[in-house]
Amino acid sequence: MMKDITLGQYFPGNSLLHRLDPRMKLVLTLFFIVLVFLPRNWWGLLTVGLFLLLVIGLSRLPLRLMWRSTKPVLFLVLFTSILNVLYVHEGTVLVHWGFLRITTGGLQSAAFIAIRILCLILGSSLLTYTTTPTALTDAIERLLSPLKVIKVNPHELAMMMTIALRFIPTLMEETDKIMSAQKARGADMESGGLVQRVKALIPILIPLFVSSFRRAYDLAMAMECRCYQGGEGRTRMKQLRTALRDWLSLTVYAAVGVGIVLLNIYFGKVL
Repeated sequence: MMKDITLGQYFPGNSLLHRLDPRMKLVLTLFFIVLVFLPRNWWGLLTVGLFLLLVIGLSRLPLRLMWRSTKPVLFLVLFTSILNVLYVHEGTVLVHWGFLRITTGGLQSAAFIAIRILCLILGSSLLTYTTTPTALTDAIERLLSPLKVIKVNPHELAMMMTIALRFIPTLMEETDKIMSAQKARGADMESGGLVQRVKALIPILIPLFVSSFRRAYDLAMAMECRCYQGGEGRTRMKQLRTALRDWLSLTVYAAVGVGIVLLNIYFGKVL
């Protein structure tokens, strides 16, 4: 399971998404999150799904990779769907047994929420898949630059956010190695009740915390040895510049948003 977590990883490529300005990709990702929550009927959600498939196709990322990004959240999707089935009682009753009541409205709501969560995860994952950590740091710093007015250092915020995102795959890999080592020593982490499973995690958490603090110390020492002073007076090897494709992408996203709003008005709220 740990190997299936691909959040924070970058996959090299030369697709349209890879060549977009990282600042624009951040804006488009936030725009897409808004688009996911705009639909109020199946036509709007279908529009979001088809648009996401088009974007994934333009990224030229393998479908196997996209499937790996959704596997860790399948339990959350299933749990949310079950809650919607049990607590939404609109529409025709299909099953009624004691307190259990399953209706057509509950099933539609469960499917609607499940597809919405999957679109949200896939769309957000494209940002880190197609953007290097360095470019992402520069983009966040540029977008947060207005915070200098209130005496907030945007470079420090961008650096902390990017380092945290960058070390997620590293920590996942470290956790997988520790679990494999504990299993090789005879540790049982999959049987027993909840209390026994929590106790079995202690031999994993302690070395993981030690390793994390050691990595943080090594990184801080390396930055000090290189006389790192933050963003003040710092130059950049690669300058960020927006191109025509960036503005065209923003226009396409805006057009999709307008289309979803029109679908909401025309077809109304179904769920």
